[in-house]
Amino acid sequence: MKYLILGAGPAGLSFANCLKEAGEESFLILEREAEAGGLCRSMQVDGSPFDIGGGHFLDVRNPKVNSFLFQFMPEEEWNLFERDSRIAVAGSIISHPIEANIWQLSIDEQVKYLKSIATAGCNTGRKMPQKFVEWIYWKLGDKIAEDYMIPYNRKMFGSNIDLLGTYWLDKLPNVNFEETLRSCLEKRTYGSQPGHAHFYYPKNYGYGELWLRMADMVNKHLVCNETVKCIDFKQKKVFTKEGGKYHADTIVTTIPWEVFEDLIGMPFKLVESIKGLKKKSIQTEYFSNSLDTEAHWIYYPDPKLSYHRILVRHNFCSHSKGFWTETNAEHICKGEKETDNFRYLNEYAYPLNTINKPEIMKNLLQFCQKHGVYGLGRWGEHQHYNSDVTVGKAMELCKYIQEKI
Repeated sequence: MKYLILGAGPAGLSFANCLKEAGEESFLILEREAEAGGLCRSMQVDGSPFDIGGGHFLDVRNPKVNSFLFQFMPEEEWNLFERDSRIAVAGSIISHPIEANIWQLSIDEQVKYLKSIATAGCNTGRKMPQKFVEWIYWKLGDKIAEDYMIPYNRKMFGSNIDLLGTYWLDKLPNVNFEETLRSCLEKRTYGSQPGHAHFYYPKNYGYGELWLRMADMVNKHLVCNETVKCIDFKQKKVFTKEGGKYHADTIVTTIPWEVFEDLIGMPFKLVESIKGLKKKSIQTEYFSNSLDTEAHWIYYPDPKLSYHRILVRHNFCSHSKGFWTETNAEHICKGEKETDNFRYLNEYAYPLNTINKPEIMKNLLQFCQKHGVYGLGRWGEHQHYNSDVTVGKAMELCKYIQEKI
């Protein structure tokens, strides 16, 4: 066959449907789970959809991506929301991002935060550091760092927070000191907004419905319950734990590099470098009680709480109740009282942006491409992409490969 796609999450499904749209039928998708969707799968829990991979929403910022996805789930089947995300900090719950909304705190707290931001490294001419923790202090000052950013990110990323670099921080909203000061004086938000400032969520389904429909379009090309264990780069073959052997001219992998038991033909140094890639596992847990808030999600930096974020389901999922938490597997309380709550552990949730990751992935992907193998998406590229970005990357890769061939 021409194309073999490893993984039926957003990346693999998008690439496959791009091939189909271009008239290509010689391809196959291998998926280890019983159904497609990857981290964006949904399940019915307590009578309504529960997104097992955490909070996943469709950003409005890329019309080309949205037009592509609306072919499978038309726009009229989505609700459009203006993002309402909040932070529990300094004894209050304020809007996110914190530096644009400290005006919602008491005057005394505002003064403390403003003094801290004014003396931060970025405002006093100090050189930008290359480590994430140091960058937080440099960019936002001691108080935001210690009240929110450090404890929150330590909960989210765990012990590896000290290994993170700064090259990925375009994901964070950029609000300067002047905008923060003006927001306090005028009591309104200034500065750039974070991703998903406006987002879509299905009216009558969970987010996973979109990917199931995409899977239906390529159903005859999809093999589920097939777990990839090896790539042979010399022969362009893939082997599975179930005994399957597959050959293709081009292989597109969207699965974590760490799951391969063997990478035949890859230099030993590259294989060893994969051990330097870090990831975080996240547990989602459902609670049936509804919360008295209009927020879609709330960030919790308090180290005494095991979870780092809650998703308020009844505020974005129609006809539902309850909320769910996201907790780094490192912080799951051992010996905690058992409950009947639904829980789901995502072993591969977040790829971590460690300082050495760019060099590892550059060398890895360059080698692979020379042998007709392409890494794609959150795990194939080891990048913390949102689903809309992943779809865009899949569309670009499909076009590139077809033009190259």
